[in-house]
Amino acid sequence: MARVVKGFRTLRNHWKKSTFAVCVLSYGGHWLYGKHCDNVLRREACLVAREFGRQQIAPQERLRKATVILNPAACSGKANSLFEKNAVPILHLAGVEITIVKTDYEGQAKKLTELMEQTDVLIVAGGDGTLQEVVTGLLRRPDQDTVCNTPIGFIPLGSHNSLSPSLHLLSDNKVKDITSATLSILKGETVPLDVLQIKGEKEQPVFALMGLRWGAFRDVAATISKYWYLGPLKTKAAHWFSTLREWPLVRDVSVSYLDPCLRPPDLPSQKPPRPNLLYRIIRRLKNRWNPPQLNGDMIPLNPTCLVFLFDVFCKLLVSIYLNLQRINDSLMICAEPDNLTVGEYITVGLVDSPQKKSKALYGTAGFYNIDNEEYEAMPVEIRLLPRKLRFFISAERREQLLLQTQ
Repeated sequence: MARVVKGFRTLRNHWKKSTFAVCVLSYGGHWLYGKHCDNVLRREACLVAREFGRQQIAPQERLRKATVILNPAACSGKANSLFEKNAVPILHLAGVEITIVKTDYEGQAKKLTELMEQTDVLIVAGGDGTLQEVVTGLLRRPDQDTVCNTPIGFIPLGSHNSLSPSLHLLSDNKVKDITSATLSILKGETVPLDVLQIKGEKEQPVFALMGLRWGAFRDVAATISKYWYLGPLKTKAAHWFSTLREWPLVRDVSVSYLDPCLRPPDLPSQKPPRPNLLYRIIRRLKNRWNPPQLNGDMIPLNPTCLVFLFDVFCKLLVSIYLNLQRINDSLMICAEPDNLTVGEYITVGLVDSPQKKSKALYGTAGFYNIDNEEYEAMPVEIRLLPRKLRFFISAERREQLLLQTQ
């Protein structure tokens, strides 16, 4: 008992050191517990992947090949370590033959994808910038109709992962997000996604999966990180300071669009066998002397449907959303009214502005955000490419989306 009393007296006499020691031990214990939870998640994911690796294949069947486009600079340079620790063991245990291609500079993923050889699975390991470059590189290829049939897996490793909530159930644990995204690739369940083709007057087209954003809200969102010292008030402060520099924040925009048209039916995954020569000759002669009549109830396909022209309003947002039970293809154009008061402007900005660090330059008003990547504003043509690419999706997220659309 005397020793216990003496110990408490020592702690009381050295309360500063005792407080510091308690803080260090608490932080160390929390850090070790987090590492333990990460190892448990990795172990569980590896056990699931091992079951895929134990499946028997036919003697003439080859292993699945996957090409990985990895951006090591994503997540402040931690992407390579995160991918090697959390995704590579799962793919190896599942028996997937992977080829990792690392990018060295911005824009290289686009060039690598344009020159990529045929693969069974394409995996993008990075953020929004890497994903957009890969999608743009795929759709610029001359054989894009063939390459677009390759399923794409997205492993969220960047600071911005806008597509990930549409494909996976996200959590606060980075390791869990990476392992669940990798396991969804192994399970093979895919979903078709729309693509926006954004083309300027002279530049080659850029392709986006989320949307285009332009206006005062986008410009203010680029300056939010500059007020980091204000903590939770930084978003409100950025919008308020912008009203002091200029008010009203109205931008002029011209929008023209074409009427929508019927989407052609989905093509089968495999081409039907070609008819014999005699049948083809008879069919051509029949069509020549008796041309088929168009059904009056059908609308002829407009090859330039869903086209929007912008001339470079307070906010302009063109976006597409994932809906598994939709019938018609569409995109959304959202513009805020030009009669907002300062209070309404700040309130809308608190909800609308992303709470993440933006890569946009401060004080740049003439820029678009295309999938969170900055592009110089200019007149562009936006075309919707419905169900152009197929991405791997987790079964839990698919069920959640189906329940939301019912």
